[in-house]
Amino acid sequence: MSYGKKVWIFPDAELPPQGANLIPGHESVIITNVSDETAVVKFTLIYTDKAPVSFTAEVEPMRVRCLRSNKECDFGAYTAAEGEQYAIMLESNVPVVAQYGRAEPRTVNFYTTPGYCE
Repeated sequence: MSYGKKVWIFPDAELPPQGANLIPGHESVIITNVSDETAVVKFTLIYTDKAPVSFTAEVEPMRVRCLRSNKECDFGAYTAAEGEQYAIMLESNVPVVAQYGRAEPRTVNFYTTPGYCE
């Protein structure tokens, strides 16, 4: 049985600043691959005021991977700028389950959302 979808869109991405209580803000995309082959996931970052950029990441079979937008080892040269509004589109060669999470220190909150999928 196949679980997940091949296309996911998270329309509200933004790396939050550090909060007044010194809690660091962060955001991440969490991808779960329950197939028996490696998921090759193309990320396209869509901005409000500049051209989209793309990069790829892999998730091994029967694994979960958390990619932080402010970590060069995860987002490469496209690490998020604090406060920049953008959207994230994922396109995978195999169905995956994806989720967006944000630690929001401005309101001392953490939330996740599954996004839109096809």
